[in-house]
Amino acid sequence: MKSGPNILITGTPGVGKSTLAQQLAERSGLEWINVGDLAKNNNFFDGYDEERGCPILNEDKVLDEMEDMMEEGGKIVDYHGSEFFPERFFDIVFVLRTDNTLLYDRLAARGYQGKKLEENVECEIMAVLLDEAKDSYAEHVVHELFSNTPEDMESNLEKILLWIEAWKKENGV
Repeated sequence: MKSGPNILITGTPGVGKSTLAQQLAERSGLEWINVGDLAKNNNFFDGYDEERGCPILNEDKVLDEMEDMMEEGGKIVDYHGSEFFPERFFDIVFVLRTDNTLLYDRLAARGYQGKKLEENVECEIMAVLLDEAKDSYAEHVVHELFSNTPEDMESNLEKILLWIEAWKKENGV
């Protein structure tokens, strides 16, 4: 039996995934897995994308590393994509969304520019990651949450903590 639910927090870079995942882990006792850090720490890359200024993730190595962790349960996974994870990994998926003007400012402040900045803002405008999640998981599993303000962040945190408590009761954990 799993020790707790597995949760995916996904969305365009800059929407607040890591902040929410970290706070959620602190308040729920679940373990936070930042896929970018996992890949970095284990060098799970297949080269470098010069145009976008970022490493190319080796998805197979990431999935192999995560397999046993996900079977244990009790994980909060934070990553900007969702389509390469097996559906069985997650009990629920939260897609964070942010107003594109706010997102532009957040990404520019991080040093994003040119094609990388444009593509990420376009991705948010077109709801690419929300559509990807809806295409990859059962409809009842995917939930869209807005992440524009600190109040949104706190509200999202409270909603997810309530969901975790309900999951634990339902599953006798």
